[in-house]
Amino acid sequence: MIALIDCNSFYASCEQVFRPDLQGKPVVVLSNNDGCVIAANSEAKALSHIPMFEPVFKIKDQLIKNGVTFFSSNYTLYGEMSDRVMRILEEFSPLVEIYSIDESFIDLTGMQHQDLRAYGIAIKERIKRYTGLPVGVGIAPTKVLAKLANRRAKKEVGNDHVFVIDSEEKRLDTLHWAKIKDVWGIGKKHAQRIQETGRNSAFDFTQLPLSWVRKHMTVVGERTWRELQGENCLPLERAPKPKKAIGTAKSFGKKLEKLALIEEACSYYINEVSEVLRNQNCCANYLQIFLQTNYHSERDKQYHKSITVTLEVPTNNTFILNAEGKKALHKIFKPGYRYKKVGVCLSGIVPKEYVQTNLFAATDEKVGLMEAFDRINQKFGKTTLAPALMDSRQIEQWELIKNERSPRYTTQWEDLLCVV
Repeated sequence: MIALIDCNSFYASCEQVFRPDLQGKPVVVLSNNDGCVIAANSEAKALSHIPMFEPVFKIKDQLIKNGVTFFSSNYTLYGEMSDRVMRILEEFSPLVEIYSIDESFIDLTGMQHQDLRAYGIAIKERIKRYTGLPVGVGIAPTKVLAKLANRRAKKEVGNDHVFVIDSEEKRLDTLHWAKIKDVWGIGKKHAQRIQETGRNSAFDFTQLPLSWVRKHMTVVGERTWRELQGENCLPLERAPKPKKAIGTAKSFGKKLEKLALIEEACSYYINEVSEVLRNQNCCANYLQIFLQTNYHSERDKQYHKSITVTLEVPTNNTFILNAEGKKALHKIFKPGYRYKKVGVCLSGIVPKEYVQTNLFAATDEKVGLMEAFDRINQKFGKTTLAPALMDSRQIEQWELIKNERSPRYTTQWEDLLCVV
């Protein structure tokens, strides 16, 4: 058996944990630069005239009028709260597959004869007690069925946010209950294609001939079809697969014309992605830098350019990547434009132990340098050590707008809650 644990309205719930005065009230979280609504709790979703992904400047008056509290995105807080949930799940199973920041599959093999509903309730209550976050628990023989069980746990009143598919009767009942679009692994186009055949429920989908599924939905659709039948085709992964590319690109808080400020932002992003690269014990062959103006602006001149650097030797060294990134940025930067965004991407990623050195290229790699660099930053805080290009005195001139960001309650001493 497999359990899927999914946090309810995760971003908004994280904010409410530290603001108990907001329990039962509408809460939304905004995207980078406070651009649009990207997350909402159930109370906010009930306000149909406040649509998701709508630019905030269009609906800010409506948010205030309806008593909606809005927060800038606080990914430091969300990531740390997610880590807490995942550590709790490890107490219930030796195998936890982290699927996303707010949901995980856990292995319940050998527990078929136990009271799985009681076990699911125990998981839910411990997470609530230790973190304050509400979760839904779906338990079933396969991943796809566990996703449906989780959806049913949260959608149906009376389930106490826990639902178990532990019999053929419950499996068939859930398949009749679920619509095609509710099935994990069936996208919008495939759902439309299935509905054109007159099938509207997950059960109807399982009645399609396997030959039709193979022809129109390839092997991915076949696996979904078999999983709904109760056949386990998607085993739990013991470790996340290494990323094939690692990148980041954020819009500046305001448009920039000075190369020095763009260099600092670019260096900051290279520092971020190289740390992720080292965490998965890999090196990159290629570094891509791109720069662009705001293509939505009608009065600004438009410019967009990217460049890819082939590194002489694959590396994860922040300082080498920064030196190459700076040279690349100088090649594509043009004065006279108001730039909105710079982005970096590392690709051609290989495990560190498989790196092929270059006989004809000198290398500035220092054994153990980056390990010491990371240890110091982990102990004393992010960017305690940083490349000289990252001049923190200027960060306020280019960093994201986050006027409504909540304190980072769990990671910054100055933001710790005070109980008086």
